[in-house]
Amino acid sequence: MLQIIFIIPVAQLLILAYAVTFEIKNVRFITIDHDRSTHSKKLINKFNGSAFFEYKGNAENYEEAEEMIISDKADQVLVIEPGFGKKLNTERTGSVQVITNAINGNAASLMSAYATSIIADYNREIIIEQNPVNFTGLPIDTKPSFWYNPELDYITYMVPGILVLLVTIIGMFLSGMNLVKEKEIGTIEQINVTPIKKYQFIAGKLIPFWVIANIDLAFGLVIAKLVFNIPIIGSLPLLFFVASIYLVVILSFGLLISTLTNTMQQSMFISWFFLVIFILMSGLFTPIESMPQWAQMIDTINPVAYFIKINRMIMLKGSGFMDFQREFWILIVYAIGMFIFSTMRYRKTA
Repeated sequence: MLQIIFIIPVAQLLILAYAVTFEIKNVRFITIDHDRSTHSKKLINKFNGSAFFEYKGNAENYEEAEEMIISDKADQVLVIEPGFGKKLNTERTGSVQVITNAINGNAASLMSAYATSIIADYNREIIIEQNPVNFTGLPIDTKPSFWYNPELDYITYMVPGILVLLVTIIGMFLSGMNLVKEKEIGTIEQINVTPIKKYQFIAGKLIPFWVIANIDLAFGLVIAKLVFNIPIIGSLPLLFFVASIYLVVILSFGLLISTLTNTMQQSMFISWFFLVIFILMSGLFTPIESMPQWAQMIDTINPVAYFIKINRMIMLKGSGFMDFQREFWILIVYAIGMFIFSTMRYRKTA
């Protein structure tokens, strides 16, 4: 049990923080260079020099390029038309085609954006090269500023959310299996004949795992800071205070499942059913704003989504209580309701 409680969450955090990424790297791209001029070679070299692209060579024709995409040997094709370099020198215009494998729509959008950015940069170089005297710069000078994650590091975005998932999974599974274990080994009858009240029994089952989950969260925060250098700008006492309320929700939910089931296998299946829905709709992988309206309405009863939002706000933005008070009060109502419901659902018979 100690290995499950402490070692597994740490290992999952270290693995998932690196593996679960929104970045697109090593895009396998090929070219169909019908021009083979200096300009076409310079453009290909710019792609080849990018950290996002992995050059897989030149295809002789469309059929060969299509076969490489079909066989999953290439993700993107850069087609350079005949006379590309000559047109740039004489007519000062030229065209290229970028073909992208769009089975994964999100990845295709990013790959297309990367390619467009490289071509635009090359276009700028050509303008400077052809008009070195008259060039005064582009008409609009854009200076982007990235707040709260200036390096645009996906780990900074993912780790606070993964921390929430780990304490959620540990808390729900442990509390969900606890009462069922009493039923399976037959000790529940011995507890039922004692004068202990129902709310005292549920609280006694909840508090130890509440303490353990908070310790797990503390371990996770230490690792996030030491290993991943995640900034913790906000108040740690405030973070643990909100986490304590959130854990009452999750642990009470697990205990409710435990009162409804008779075996540990049933409890694990039901817990996993809800966890999959909560996690996938939490906003960790897909922005809630991008979901359909009906999904956003369902998400209003998703406690994981509320705490991921609050955790990111405290850790990365340094937000105070007033910045997320709506989500906090929803968690308070959720915690009270789930604890009362799990207490009422527990049948204590003498």
